[in-house]
Amino acid sequence: MNCPMPEKADSQAARWRKCARGGRPPGFDEDRYKKRNAVERAINRLKQSRAVATRFDKRGYVFLGAVTAASLAIWLRS
Repeated sequence: MNCPMPEKADSQAARWRKCARGGRPPGFDEDRYKKRNAVERAINRLKQSRAVATRFDKRGYVFLGAVTAASLAIWLRS
């Protein structure tokens, strides 16, 4: 599985020094990184809603309703 984050140059250099003893192979998938970025931004926008960020609700369906309401508010604003 390719990591969606770009790899640091020093980590890559250390892996090359280890040769066959190295850990995971270096890899970067630009499309996965773009999708991950979009998901992270969406979650951060949802967290701006206090009910979603603090999760005071004890029941899952109530929290799902809060997330749905926050999603609708974001969708209507855009």
